[in-house]
Amino acid sequence: MLKNITLGQYFPGDTFIHRLDPRSKILITIAFIVALFIAHGAASYAVCAAFLALCVVISKIKAKALFSGLKPIIIIILITAVLNLFYTQGEVLVSFWIFKITKEGIFAAVFMMLRIVMLICGTFLLTYTTAPMQLTDAIESLLAPMKKIKFPVHELAMMMSIALRFIPTLIEETDKIMSAQKARGADFETGGLISRAKAMLPLLIPLFISAFRRADELATAMESRCYSGGEGRTRMKQLKFLGCDAVAAAVTILFVACVCVLKHFGI
Repeated sequence: MLKNITLGQYFPGDTFIHRLDPRSKILITIAFIVALFIAHGAASYAVCAAFLALCVVISKIKAKALFSGLKPIIIIILITAVLNLFYTQGEVLVSFWIFKITKEGIFAAVFMMLRIVMLICGTFLLTYTTAPMQLTDAIESLLAPMKKIKFPVHELAMMMSIALRFIPTLIEETDKIMSAQKARGADFETGGLISRAKAMLPLLIPLFISAFRRADELATAMESRCYSGGEGRTRMKQLKFLGCDAVAAAVTILFVACVCVLKHFGI
């Protein structure tokens, strides 16, 4: 049931995207998200979709892996689209009871769905092509200036990395618990939404116990290896900006500039 959810997983590879410095990938992802919120018309969203598709093709990540990550939030996407469809003012096309479907509402619903889908796929592509430890080092490097104000940069980066790393583990653990309870007669697939939600409640206690046990084991393992934070730590692999990062940065700047120009002309 949950085995196809790939949130937080890393797919090793040797593509152009995989070889980029993780700091470059984080900055490119941020630029892509900004461009999505700048985009206004069909042409702008088409450029964003083309940029994302290009990145997916170059990274050789299967589209199935990207779209499977959308399953947990499909309800949120649909609710957002419905709200934009019925509550956007404009030229009324259909009216019934207290609901009105407007021309602007249809465009808003479609564009909002595209924005959320592309935003999630873009951020998933970052985690799919970047190892968790590389993400940790990149976040710590980008936030390094905040160390001057005694901000716990290393600890924050480590917590984010560990949380991201254990998402697939917890999903796998949930699937095992569900399979064990199904073997004992539990039913998670029949009934309405409320009855299914109630059926999920017995999963919470064993899942929490498993999560706390894993957290305790991880803490013990880190202490036994004399982990004491980021002070004085060295890295086996140093982060370096290479020629491929310059090429990626140039393409990203061109992409954002193109979206801004289309936004200026309202297309």
